[in-house]
Amino acid sequence: MDLQLSGKHVLVTGGSKGIGFAIADLFAAEGARVTIVGRDEARLAEAKAKLSKHGTDVTIHAADLADAAARKALVESAGTVDILVNAAGAIPGGDLFALPIETWQEAWQLKVFGYIDLTRLYLERMKAEGSGGTIVNIIGDLGRSPRFDYVCGSSANAALIAFTEAVGGRSTDWNVRVFGVNPSGTRTERVLAVARGRAESRFGDPERWQEVLSGLPFDRLAEPSEIASVVVMLASPLAGYLSGTVVDVDAGQRHRK
Repeated sequence: MDLQLSGKHVLVTGGSKGIGFAIADLFAAEGARVTIVGRDEARLAEAKAKLSKHGTDVTIHAADLADAAARKALVESAGTVDILVNAAGAIPGGDLFALPIETWQEAWQLKVFGYIDLTRLYLERMKAEGSGGTIVNIIGDLGRSPRFDYVCGSSANAALIAFTEAVGGRSTDWNVRVFGVNPSGTRTERVLAVARGRAESRFGDPERWQEVLSGLPFDRLAEPSEIASVVVMLASPLAGYLSGTVVDVDAGQRHRK
C-alpha cells in the first residue's frame, strides 16, 4: 500500500531511540525526509546511520526540548515540515510521596510543555503558510487509566489527551490535523525504569518490577514497531479525516478486569 509519504518532511522528537526511532525508521522506509531530535548527539549519529539504509535524507538536531529557546531554535533550523511527531519525554514512576515537586516540574517541562509549545509553534507556522500539515502527539495509556504509583506521568498524559483533543478539534480550520496515540507498555529502554519506580511505590521493592508488568494482553509488551505502524498509517494522507482524537493502542488492556 502506498501511504503517499514519499518526499514529505517529517520531524520526530525523541527520535534517536525507542518508539520515536521506530516511527522515524518507518517514515524513512516510506520515502519521507526525516529530521530526528534528541539530547545525545552521539546517539543521534548512531540513529542516523541506521536510518541511512532507506536511502532518504536524514537530518539530526541535538537539543534539550525542555528549554523554550531550544524549541524555537529547532523550528527555525528544521524549517517547514509536513508532519510533526512529538515523542520526547520520560516521566519517572512513583507515587505522590515518592517524587518531589522539582521532579514533576522537570518532567513536565519536556513532555507536557514541550509538546504544547512545539504544537503551538508549528500550528502557527502551518496556518501562516497555508499548506496544511499533521501533528501527532505520542502520549500514553495511563492518561486514560491513571495510577497512584505513576501519578506524575498519568496526570501529564491526561493533560496532553485533553490538549490534543481540544486543538485537533479546531486545527482543521487551517487544514492541519492534530491527533494523538496512546501506547500501552512498550518494549523500550525506559519501560524498566518506570516499572521499577512503580514497584518501589507499590511494594517498597524496585526489584519486583515484573509484577507491575504482569497480566498483559497477549502475555507481552507492545513492540515499538507496532506503535510506529499505527502512527505512520494515521499520519498519512490515507487517514486524512482523522483529527481531534487520541487512539489507544493497548490491546484492550484498559478494559481488562
